[in-house]
Amino acid sequence: MRLRITHDTRYVYAPAVEAAQHMVYLTPPHTRAQHRLDARLEVSPTPVVLTESLDVYRNVRAYFEIASPHDQLLVRARCLIDTQAPEPVASQIGWEAVRDQFVYHAGAHWHPAAEGIYPSVHVHPGEVFTDYAQPSFTPGRPLLDAARELMQRVHTDFTYASNSTEINTPAAEALAQRRGVCQDFSHVMLSCLRSLGLPARYVSGYLLTQPPPGQPRLIGSDASHAWVSVFLPDLAEQHAGHGWYDLDPTNNRDGWGTPGEDFVRLAVGRDFADISPMRGVIHGSGSHELHVGVTVEPCGDDKLFDTPLVGSSLTS
Repeated sequence: MRLRITHDTRYVYAPAVEAAQHMVYLTPPHTRAQHRLDARLEVSPTPVVLTESLDVYRNVRAYFEIASPHDQLLVRARCLIDTQAPEPVASQIGWEAVRDQFVYHAGAHWHPAAEGIYPSVHVHPGEVFTDYAQPSFTPGRPLLDAARELMQRVHTDFTYASNSTEINTPAAEALAQRRGVCQDFSHVMLSCLRSLGLPARYVSGYLLTQPPPGQPRLIGSDASHAWVSVFLPDLAEQHAGHGWYDLDPTNNRDGWGTPGEDFVRLAVGRDFADISPMRGVIHGSGSHELHVGVTVEPCGDDKLFDTPLVGSSLTS
C-alpha cells in the first residue's frame, strides 16, 4: 500500500511560554516492510534549532528549540510511505530455550535483545503477570505459538475503552480492570513476556482505519497505535539478525495478530516512555490545552502535500 500520513500536535498555552525544548518521534524509518518516500516535520513558531538523528534503537528522532515567547505551538509531521505485508514466519524454538538463552551469567555474550527482558518505566514484571501468562506457556511449547495465544487472550479478555486509563496508568492496574487502550494492551503483554524472561519491545505507529460504509474519511480522526514485538532467535538466524516478530493484541488481525500492510511503524523501545511522540521542557506558562489529530489515508500518487505551514521544516 502507499499511505499518506499527517500527524498534528497543537499546544495552546496561557500565559505564553517563554522558551521550550522538545524531542519528537514522528518520522517512520525504513524497514523490511516499509519504505519512506518522503517525510517532513514542520514546526511553528520557527525554532532556533531543528535537527534530526538516530537513537540507540535506530529510531528517527528530531530535536528543536524555541527561544521566543509563544502562546501556541504546532508540530506537523507528514510522510508518504510504501508498505508491504510481512513475510510468513516459521519458528519452532521453545519458549524455555529462549528464556535460558537470556539468563545472565558471568562471561555470557551480551545480546542487544536482552534489553527487552528488564523492567522499564511502564513495564514492571511480577508474579501477577506470570500467573496470567502461564496458561499459554506450557512446557516445551514453541515461543511463537505461546506468544500468539497470549496475544489472543489479551484481545479477548480486555475491553477497549477510551479514557479509561491515562498515560501513566500502571500495567498491573490495566490487568486488574481488564480495560484500556492499545498502549495498555501492549504494556500488559510486555509485562507478561518479561515476567517469563522473554525479550519483548514496544512498537509505536499508525494503522489505516476504514470509515463506516457510505461515510467519507474524516480528516484528523485517526490516532497513533501501539503493539508488541517478541524476539525469536531462530528467526534472527534465518534473516540476518532480524528476529523481531510483531503482534497486535488490540486488533488480533485474522486470529494471528500480525500487523499487515496497513500498519506503519514509527519507533521501537522498551515501552511508551522511550518513544513518546513528543516530549520536552517548557519555561513559563501556567496551563495548556493539547489537541492531536492524525490522518492516515491511501494514496495513488507521489504527491506529498501542499505548501508547508509558516515556520521551520525538516525533510527526510
